[in-house]
Parts: sequence; C-alpha cells; structure tokens
Amino acid sequence: MQRRNFLKSTAAVSTFTIVQPSIAFGSKINSAIKIGIIGCGNRGSSVIASMSRHTNIHIAAMADLFSDKLDIARPRLNKLNTDKGLAKISQSKIYSGKNAYLELINDPDLDAVLISSPAYTHPEFLSEAIKAGKHAYCEKPMAVDAAGCSRIVRLGQEIDGKLSVVIGFQIRHASPYMEMVKRVKRGDIGKVINAQLYYFSSGTPVRPYPQASWDEQRIRNQYKFRALSGGILLDQGIHMLDVCNWTLGAHPIDAIGRGGRNEAPDFGDGWNNFQVIYQYPDDISVSLHSTQFGPHFGDVCARFTGTKGIAEAHYTRGVFITGDNAWDSGMLRDNRKPITPEQRSSGVFPSALHDADANKEKAFINSIESGNFLNETQSGANSTLSAILGREAATKGEQYTWDEMKFENKKIPHDLKNVGW
Repeated sequence: MQRRNFLKSTAAVSTFTIVQPSIAFGSKINSAIKIGIIGCGNRGSSVIASMSRHTNIHIAAMADLFSDKLDIARPRLNKLNTDKGLAKISQSKIYSGKNAYLELINDPDLDAVLISSPAYTHPEFLSEAIKAGKHAYCEKPMAVDAAGCSRIVRLGQEIDGKLSVVIGFQIRHASPYMEMVKRVKRGDIGKVINAQLYYFSSGTPVRPYPQASWDEQRIRNQYKFRALSGGILLDQGIHMLDVCNWTLGAHPIDAIGRGGRNEAPDFGDGWNNFQVIYQYPDDISVSLHSTQFGPHFGDVCARFTGTKGIAEAHYTRGVFITGDNAWDSGMLRDNRKPITPEQRSSGVFPSALHDADANKEKAFINSIESGNFLNETQSGANSTLSAILGREAATKGEQYTWDEMKFENKKIPHDLKNVGW
C-alpha cells in the first residue's frame, strides 16, 4: 500500500501555497508518521525521544547547523527507531550546515517536523514548514520579538484546518494543571483578584569554544543572548505566563518591570533576573519573578488568589486549592523526601508534569492521524508576546502596553555574519 501521497491539489493562500498532506494507513511501518528533527541538542533530542516512546512515529531525518550535534544525537535516535522495529535514519537524510533546515523541510518523504533550533529561527523555519505542507511541532518561544510573532500569526490564520501546528507549551497537557484550571474557571476560588508567578532556576554555564568564531560561540551559548533566545523570560518565565493566560482566558494589557545582570558572567547581554507587574483585564494584577543564576534550582509556581480561595500549582511541591472548595491533586508536596513504592503505586507522582510531554505529543500525532488538525499559533503567540511585553517593559524601565508593542512590531536583529541559520 502506498505510504503517503502529497496531493497535487493545493490550497492557495495569500503569497504562497500549502501542499496538502493525505495519509494512507497500511502496515506498522507504512502507518508510522515520518518526522524529521531540526535542532538536535538536549531539548530537541528529549522531545523526539518522548514522542517516539508514546506515539507511532518514525524518526526519518535530522538536521543541525553543527555536525557534532548530529553525531551525538544519531545513535540515540537510531535506537529509538530500531527498538520499534523501524529503520535507522539513512545517511542521505542527515542534513548539516546553513541550509540543513531547508533540505529537511523539503524532503518529500516526511509528514512532520519537530523544530527545536534556537528561538530566533522559529518564524523562518515554521514558515518554510507550512509552505512545504509539513505538520509542525515547534518548541517555545514562537519568536524572540513581536515581528516574528506577527509573522506566525498571519500564517496560522491561513492554515486553519489544513495542517497541525503546535507550540511546546506542554503544561497545558499536564493532568494536575488541567484539573486546577478547570476548577478555577468554574469559580471554585471565586473571582480572581491577583496572581503570583515565579520561576527560580539555576544558572546556565558558558560553554567555551576557543577555536570557534564569535558567531558560533554565540549560537552554542544562545541562552546568553537576547537576540538568539529571547532571554530568560522567553526561556522559562514564559511557561508561567502561559499558565496565567490559559487560566484567566486573556493576555495582559500592560506591564512595568525591573531586572538586570546581577552576578552574571561577562558574556552575552541577557538579563538573569526579572520582576514584572502585569495588568490583566478585570483589574487583575499579576506579578512575575524569574531568575536564572547560582547552583541551585528553586521553585516554579503559579498562584491565583480569589475571593473564595487560593489555587497553587508547583512543578514539584503539589497542585492544590485551599479555601471554600478545597482540593488536592495528590502530587507530592515535599520534594525533599523520596517517593515511596506505595505512593507511586497509588498514583502519587513527585512532579506535576509527569504526563505533560507525553500528552502533548500524543495530541499532536493523533491530530495528524485523525485529520482533526490543531492550530496553536494564536495562543502560542499570546504567551510569547506576554513574555516579550515584560522583557521590554523592564528593559525600558517604564510602563509598556500591549497595544504599543503590537503597533511597534519590533524586530531584534541577530547580527550573525559568518555562521548561523
């Protein structure tokens, strides 16, 4: 049976056409969704590994700017395939260098792509994937600036019902968070008055590459540079902003903030701490604290205070509601104590994210198999823009509004001259 046909019929949309995929199921090998990964670092390799364990995919191609990343990831990805009785990645499907992403995206044998390259590349890579008729799972953030978000939102309006495009905000698929948000939305804590968000993380070391060019050093240490990664608000604080937008059903109106590079190494321009106050509709005030320095990982939490109670969601210290309608997800509250076999057998987990990645990945692949395509471009843009709003307000040191940000539609140049996508 023919594995898949990419129909010659296309849907004309604005300045480009989308090649529409059609799926034909047969044997296990034929029915597996063929996916390629762009960006083979730690995060991308972890996501594709989880996706392989939980869904019917065949990792059929890989691409990276740097060949050493491919060499490191290839054995792991091949084992994921062979463990399922599928073929290893062909040498002809391993793409390296500046044009590697285009070669992979335009590979006619692929159904979908996982984009886990540096954030500054996401608008371009998503655009090319959509034009090639590929379903896409793109890691967050969607972009590093407002202009990049605008570009993807426009594309999202054109692909609705034609392709699945999802953004890597996996917490929306974590069972404890889903239950808490449902309860807040139905009024269990009453009217929400304010929220506190925080993400306290350990620092990321500078990885020296003394023989590399300055451009290559920047890319390999992308998280130290705002133009390449977006900075820590778009790397980590964005997750709590996504939870907040999801829970409140809105994005912020304005923000004011402070921050800096306290105790940061003399490398890069990204700040390592932010304190931002957001104003949401219905006069809801939201504070966000995000840090990334030191040797120890702290807590991650979204706390919503209402007229009838408080809802709290921590990564590793429980998800629960106190007040008139008390509820507990059953997650372990004290992460300093090891979980017992009895607790694990009764469904207690040390992390509230224990099923987040798997559920997210299943939703993506199921949407392709069923034809009920997902389009997360607008919600992904709103969460990314919320983080950008806070970053820019803190950088300016003054109040900054959502409307100003959208009107300015600022683009941050990456200034990569010799090496880079």
